Amino acid sequence: MARITLRQLLDHAASHGYAVPAFNINNMEQGIAIMQAAAEVDAPVIIQASRGARSYAGDLMLSHMIDALERTYPDIPLCMHQDHGNDEATCASAIAHGFTSVMMDGSLKADAKTAADYDYNVAITRRVVDLAHWVGASVEGELGVLGSLEHGGGEQEDGHGVEGKVSHDQLLTDPDQAVDFVRATKVDALAIAMGTSHGAYKFSRKPDGDILAMRVVEEIHRRLPNTHLVMHGSSSVPQPLQDMFNQFGGEMPQTWGVPVEEIVRGIKSGVRKVNIDTDCRLAMTAVFRKVAAQNRNEFDPRKFLKPAMDAMRELCRDRFEQFGTAGHASKIKVVPLSEMARRYRTGELDPSADAREPVAA
Repeated sequence: MARITLRQLLDHAASHGYAVPAFNINNMEQGIAIMQAAAEVDAPVIIQASRGARSYAGDLMLSHMIDALERTYPDIPLCMHQDHGNDEATCASAIAHGFTSVMMDGSLKADAKTAADYDYNVAITRRVVDLAHWVGASVEGELGVLGSLEHGGGEQEDGHGVEGKVSHDQLLTDPDQAVDFVRATKVDALAIAMGTSHGAYKFSRKPDGDILAMRVVEEIHRRLPNTHLVMHGSSSVPQPLQDMFNQFGGEMPQTWGVPVEEIVRGIKSGVRKVNIDTDCRLAMTAVFRKVAAQNRNEFDPRKFLKPAMDAMRELCRDRFEQFGTAGHASKIKVVPLSEMARRYRTGELDPSADAREPVAA
């Protein structure tokens, strides 16, 4: 078996200079496509489920599906991650169902719509860290509100996302706060806000430094060189997939995602986990439309799902290769949760105290 914690996986990624794409799933076909791609290129895997996915598939179904993927691909280290947990109960129930990692998104209150203040974020994130580390599971926190620097708002995904306008400052993680947040909460990974957002409609033009603030990633990494950074909302929304979707009856307005070259830039500055959902959905649904248009008498769902899985597998394989993940699965010896819990208790996994101070202007 190869169920791995996020912390161990990202520690390995940091020591070897790569990042791991974190693919969201809702169903069996997505899980199989991800694992097939990983097996082809010897890549470790992060599969994550949102609260919406857990509601759609059910915790029992998701839990057994991950068990089956783990047993089918025993040589691939697999981290099962709760994406955007909204409170302690969501995170605790995920761990109870076999998730080895949880995200506590304290940037929003428990309704997952209202921006929270800093003290609330620190307090709730630390509580989740304490309960997760007791059993050896990992915790990802978030500082700053995920949303667009173009229009000052967020995008809702599976019922999660800030509503209304928020300030420019809230949409950018403050590097000074990041240092304090990591020390106060002891998170294993830090998701930062720098202009990315959920869904397909991230940017109205190819992003530049004004609307995709990679400088924030670089400065936080300079201050916290040993902290694993996470880029959310980082689908690239490839133009060929947009074109296929629209060619066969779709009506997706022109949009731009996060260019792969910008993600690679982030990887050089401490980004170790990259969240991808829209690209996987688009890869599959573009093929659904193509099959439906070209084979109008087809009614067997497998004839839609099999080529859709092939398209998603190809996309996942590309990301494993582009992010440097390929070739590392066989190098990792998985540490069990019990041993990770012991290491947390001894303090050896606490955040490093060597945060660097800002250089005076």
